Amino acid sequence: MSRIMRFYTYGLLGAIGGLIGWQISNILGLSFTDNLFLSEVIVGALLGGVIGLLIGFGEGFAAQSFLFGLRKSLLSALLGAVGGAIALPIAEGVFLSIGGQVWGRPIGWGIFGLLTGLATGITGGAQLWKGGLGGLIGGILGGLLLEGARLMFADPLMGKAAGLMLLGASVGVFIALIVFLLSRVWLEVTSGKMLGMEFILDKFLGKEAPAAAIGSSPLKSDIVVADPDIAPQHAILKGEGTYFTLKDISMSGTYLDGKKIEVSRLHAGARIRMGKSEMVYHEKR
Repeated sequence: MSRIMRFYTYGLLGAIGGLIGWQISNILGLSFTDNLFLSEVIVGALLGGVIGLLIGFGEGFAAQSFLFGLRKSLLSALLGAVGGAIALPIAEGVFLSIGGQVWGRPIGWGIFGLLTGLATGITGGAQLWKGGLGGLIGGILGGLLLEGARLMFADPLMGKAAGLMLLGASVGVFIALIVFLLSRVWLEVTSGKMLGMEFILDKFLGKEAPAAAIGSSPLKSDIVVADPDIAPQHAILKGEGTYFTLKDISMSGTYLDGKKIEVSRLHAGARIRMGKSEMVYHEKR
């Protein structure tokens, strides 16, 4: 999906994740008003896991690949669950340590957002700190909205539901926003089945960073382009610190600005063609 569409997708899926987490916690009979450590761990893990699961699957849905989405979903859910299990008890601990002041919980929710953002950084192309920063800001703001909703609604269940939806949406939107504002390099699909899809490449740019495989297989490639004419692993992007080189490893060939290449340095605005799909390489200085 495009970087702008991530605002809407992450926000919507985050809100749905908060709502589902609220419903599951009610079914299990857990409550934020209980000062039980285990309760906070379980509820935090449920919230983080569901939000991570949905955001990860959203990326796979945009890439038109169920396996790609499943891989991202499971990893995002696991990391989100760990983040939530750590962060929610911290939120309650900070809240109690400062005498039950309402603004204490948002600090813990900020940690929740931070760890959820790190999870999206691991599964996506953004650098970890960018996802973490977005999640931290979204978690603090969402925590404030959560506490405000709980105070506003007379029915505590409705306040909790509205607050968790706002929390999930805030974390999702700010992860996407910070990554959007700070992303330096990305590929944009300009023709083919995945028209408009954008792949952020920041974490692959460093000289010591791992190379990124481009191909049609969600199991073999880091950048998955759904095109039957693209090989499972079609080309390799290698970061050199300030620029990328593109190496063709396919039988059908990779074309850069209309010319077939073996290995070539990318420049801003370079047009890459594989199979029936074309991509443009973008840099932001």
